[in-house]
Amino acid sequence: MAAVAAISDPQRRALFDFVCRSEDAVSREDASSALGMPRSTAAFHLDRLAEEGMLEVEFRRLSGRTGPGAGRPSKLYRRAAREISVTFPARRYELAGDLLAAAVEESDSTGEPVREVLTRVAADTGRRIGEDSGDLDAALESCGYGPRFEGGGKVVLTNCPFHQLARSHADIICHANCALLEGMAEGAGEDPSMIRFVAPNGGCCVEIARDATEVSAS
Repeated sequence: MAAVAAISDPQRRALFDFVCRSEDAVSREDASSALGMPRSTAAFHLDRLAEEGMLEVEFRRLSGRTGPGAGRPSKLYRRAAREISVTFPARRYELAGDLLAAAVEESDSTGEPVREVLTRVAADTGRRIGEDSGDLDAALESCGYGPRFEGGGKVVLTNCPFHQLARSHADIICHANCALLEGMAEGAGEDPSMIRFVAPNGGCCVEIARDATEVSAS
């Protein structure tokens, strides 16, 4: 959030775009000259972008000389390697992309139907998420499902992390989502049979019923 706020300033955004388009790391002098702003202003904004992880900093003598008399190294900036994405409400399209790509690759190499592979890949991924989180509720929060805990052990998932994909490809995405959540429950040490499909009402197509009698009745 801080990184997004940092880049919202017009001058800062212009500096960021200039650094991203540059073939090599740029100096404060390069940036101020290219954008027609005082060097002190460019330095302030470049340092702010670096503080928020949008840019990386390095020090190098631009003259190429070394030793006494070569001068101080210049502070240079280049685009950071990390990616930043913010969505409201939370979306996890990169997770869906990983699942789909892994399923297609395995299906292509084994000949197994891609839908069957996707179900298994989603369950395996969910299992790892559940194990790493150590708790199903924490896993649901980390993946952006927005769990709402109701009476009788019922958990309503108020957000679908794959919303746009689910709207366009509901059959395949919702089944993969169900497998993901079943694996998540198993990895967290809970009964995967409590995961069940429901008609989406602005949220996820799955809800969780920890009450065993409620699951059996459904």
